[in-house]
Amino acid sequence: MVKTEQTGLYDATNEHDACGVGMVVNIHGNKSHELVDSALKVLENMRHRGAEGADNKTGDGAGIMLQIPHEFILLQGIPVPEKGKYGTGLVFLPKDEKEQAGILSIMIEEIEREGLTLMHLRNVPTNPACLGKDARATEPDIKQVFITGVTDADSLERTLYIIRKKIEKRVRHTDFYIVSLSAKNIIYKGMLSSMQVREYFPDLTQPYFTSGLALVHSRFSTNTFPTWSLAQPFRLLAHNGEINTIRGNRGWMEARESVLSSPALGDVKDIRPIIQPGMSDSASLDNVLEFFVMSGLSLPHAMAMLVPESFNDKNPISEDLKAFYEYHSILMEPWDGPAALLFSDGRFAGGMLDRNGLRPARYLITNNDMMVVASEVGVMDFEPGEIKEKGRLQPGKILMIDTEQGKIYYDGELKEQLASARPYRAWLSANRIELDTLKSGRKIDNRIDGYDRMLRTFGFSREDIERTLMPMCNTGAEPIASMGNDTPLAVLSDRPQLLFNYFRQQFAQVTNPAIDPIREELVMSLTEYIGAVGMNILVPSESHCKMVRLPHPVLNNTQLDILCNIRYKGFNTVKLPIVFEVSKGKTGLQEALNDLCKQAEQSVTDGVNYIILSDRFVDDTHAAIPSLLAVSADCRKRRDSRGDARRPVAGIWRQCHQSLHGLRRTG
Repeated sequence: MVKTEQTGLYDATNEHDACGVGMVVNIHGNKSHELVDSALKVLENMRHRGAEGADNKTGDGAGIMLQIPHEFILLQGIPVPEKGKYGTGLVFLPKDEKEQAGILSIMIEEIEREGLTLMHLRNVPTNPACLGKDARATEPDIKQVFITGVTDADSLERTLYIIRKKIEKRVRHTDFYIVSLSAKNIIYKGMLSSMQVREYFPDLTQPYFTSGLALVHSRFSTNTFPTWSLAQPFRLLAHNGEINTIRGNRGWMEARESVLSSPALGDVKDIRPIIQPGMSDSASLDNVLEFFVMSGLSLPHAMAMLVPESFNDKNPISEDLKAFYEYHSILMEPWDGPAALLFSDGRFAGGMLDRNGLRPARYLITNNDMMVVASEVGVMDFEPGEIKEKGRLQPGKILMIDTEQGKIYYDGELKEQLASARPYRAWLSANRIELDTLKSGRKIDNRIDGYDRMLRTFGFSREDIERTLMPMCNTGAEPIASMGNDTPLAVLSDRPQLLFNYFRQQFAQVTNPAIDPIREELVMSLTEYIGAVGMNILVPSESHCKMVRLPHPVLNNTQLDILCNIRYKGFNTVKLPIVFEVSKGKTGLQEALNDLCKQAEQSVTDGVNYIILSDRFVDDTHAAIPSLLAVSADCRKRRDSRGDARRPVAGIWRQCHQSLHGLRRTG
């Protein structure tokens, strides 16, 4: 089954959300229909946070995550086994019977391959009359699957995850989507408004439909199109905000897939891609969170790894916790952007904010042990005497409830457990090198032979020197220039252009406060790490710490010389030229790129920690390969040929001189 190709200018990779989220939890896990009803009221009271079409009936998306209502299922005449011994979930299917039959046969095949059985397929009652025209036009057929035959209840959740990923890998159809497949929770969602969820799904109004926790979400699809599958909550997560680093996050996750494995999941080859294509930024974050949890990480561990709080000297947290964050920053780049995140796996439920706290959320706890968390206050009415505690989620901090133990975990306790789980400080101290602490004693000559000629060779203009570099170097002042880059597109120019000029910076989908590492030193850092990323980031090991830490990505010549010649703690490096013979033209460039890729791959095989690409070898007969082209060709070649994305490349980049397109590294 192949997904229908997209046409026109629409690209699903640009999907972002800005929404309303809410959570209602009975701290002791006591199930009731009243809690379900209260959660739906929270959702309905956040109607203004979601978007609707011009007909005021087609919503951008809304939904609710609940614990599986075991008694309700039995009352439907479905003979499921005891709680926790079966899996269930909603599935969106195409309405064409032939296509639906083909998809169901694949589902049955994958379920039986894992030793389980598709015991029952239920037609989920719906009320299409409440839908708007656009929602009705794309409405899927909604079924509820029941999977039985479980012999190991402890690993059921992981088995269901593997089944779902294998099915998703085989079925690429625009109208197919597995909403959830779990032994703990179930999700009802769609291209609905907040007010329509209760009306569209009659199940939610039945008195025997009970739950001890609920997550709700009202979607505002930012500058993109709503669809049934992109409504939230997702399998573990409900997200208000956007991930501004999403393109890099997706790219790096794809690059490291080939070297990922875990004792819990084994080789991940069969369930790749980890991030489902064509989904929103929130869905991609949920994919990776789910993968980490299924690999054995706890929910708070995975959340702290993906969305870390600030851990520089300005943030008064313990040194052990700073070491925890630094260790994980080597393994996983942060999923950055304004975010209020609520999460649950059916037992634990919690929330956190990004380290900037740009999407607020508040909570309150009642005297009868009910916790309500939402994007704003006023989503439920309480008398003052009913409220035992209230507060707000803080930037980078986690609040979590264990409904089985009836316990609230505040950030301090959770982070102390995470920080003390491994000797992160000792690992970093023994293996990580700080460039600032190294001294070579070598005298570095900063003069450049043929300075004027080299400026022209690498595309520096008089404006670059006098208006940008000199003020920055002499006084530390920011260059005075236009906020935007309104120069003509390079692709339309008839003059020679730097390769960087063909690329433009991507901006956030919605307007956020201006932010930089000077004014926002508390939550931003320019720290970089160079070295070989380990084969398997899911297995804790001090070998992952074998890195060189740079205070910032711009190096002076002395620092660069030290970096090129480190022979300390077993570090090894190699310098490769990025030049080609001018006389050979295009053929010479292609040959030089191929040779570069082969040399880099051999260096990786030889155990080099990092590779330095140098354009210092430019002369009368050799021109520089654009550094952007050299780095991208090398990384893509190694990923495509061996799936090996372990080695970041430290480039000596002269050409990358425009602030919008990269950082200039002196060499």
